[in-house]
Amino acid sequence: MSGIIKSPTYIDLFAGCGGLSTGLHLAGWKGLFAIERNASAFATLKHNLIEGRKHFDWPTWLDTVNWDIKELLRQKAGDLARLRGTVDLVVGGPPCQGFSTAGRRHEGDERNNLVHSYLSFVELVQPRAILFENVRGFTMRFKGSEDAGMAYSLLVIGKLRELGYADARGEIIDMSEYGVPQRRKRFIVIATRQNLADRAFDALDNRRAEYLATRGIPRRNTAGSALSDLQRKHGETACLDSKGFRSGIASRPRTRLQMHLRATSDPHTPDSHRFVNHTDDVEAVFSRLLASAPRNRCLLGEERKPFGLKKRGVTVLAADQPAPTVTTIPDDFVHYSEPRVMTVRECARLQTFPDWFEFKGPYTTGSKQRVLQVPRYTQVGNAVPPLFAELAGEALKEVMADV
Repeated sequence: MSGIIKSPTYIDLFAGCGGLSTGLHLAGWKGLFAIERNASAFATLKHNLIEGRKHFDWPTWLDTVNWDIKELLRQKAGDLARLRGTVDLVVGGPPCQGFSTAGRRHEGDERNNLVHSYLSFVELVQPRAILFENVRGFTMRFKGSEDAGMAYSLLVIGKLRELGYADARGEIIDMSEYGVPQRRKRFIVIATRQNLADRAFDALDNRRAEYLATRGIPRRNTAGSALSDLQRKHGETACLDSKGFRSGIASRPRTRLQMHLRATSDPHTPDSHRFVNHTDDVEAVFSRLLASAPRNRCLLGEERKPFGLKKRGVTVLAADQPAPTVTTIPDDFVHYSEPRVMTVRECARLQTFPDWFEFKGPYTTGSKQRVLQVPRYTQVGNAVPPLFAELAGEALKEVMADV
């Protein structure tokens, strides 16, 4: 068999709002189902990919709702086992908060145990291949105790090899090298039953320029090339889903990346492009930052004082460079030319979500509610960039078609 296989199939675990699934959809894969515990994130995925794009061939034995993977394994083990031999790919990565170097790494974080649920799912379904994603901290051992375990990356790769994926291989990948306008470093594992992992990584590395060129996208993109059509100076209007807020009006596209991500070239109001209502004092602080603060570097401690910045660290973006890693918190970044924080749509652009992709749920919440509700900013920040997922999907599809 040679050439491109038609609509290979996959299952998305810990799917979030659907970043990986969006990329695989664009690469010509067909989803069987997606597992996501949080209701808000699943509502976004359902709106865009289950109902909007009809992307999934959802099985009749599985309710189209948000599922906890542990409950799925408990209730549906028999149905999952019957999928053996029929699934080409399982994708996804367990929640990363316990591993992330951006926060407080904690070996006892209960979310870390979801790695074992992921591996149990793989053992039941036995797909042809695995695409696993997690934060760079996943490759690091926890410190501070004599019984600190091995890096979870070694656990996952070792277990996959035990399960018949002898070629399991992990790499740290900087997604800014794959067209994503963001220096987002993530741990990527590819594992197959047919010794194709090295070929898949090689294709992803050696053919990325070709994959991007066929989509009309430069290999290197910057914050400005992603966002310049979304600046507030292009106009604004009343926000349709938030009383008392204003939404931005996009100008015509100005770069090839914008033309690729936009649903239309006409001026319009994109989904979730709602500006935060800043006080005059906050805008004054942001103006001072724009005037003289270093770009693309988080200001911490004493560095904040000359600007009157009292809250925790903040980063002013550089228009001519890829952005730092997009986070789940809106006030982590200041726009590169306007005295304000980023909108959800702007964060989504830096993540390479296409503009047709709409976000559901509250824009943001505070304290513990942000963890429970997973509002729009959090959904975006937790996602795998769809453009990277699309290129990985292309590479996997091609090497798997030759076997």
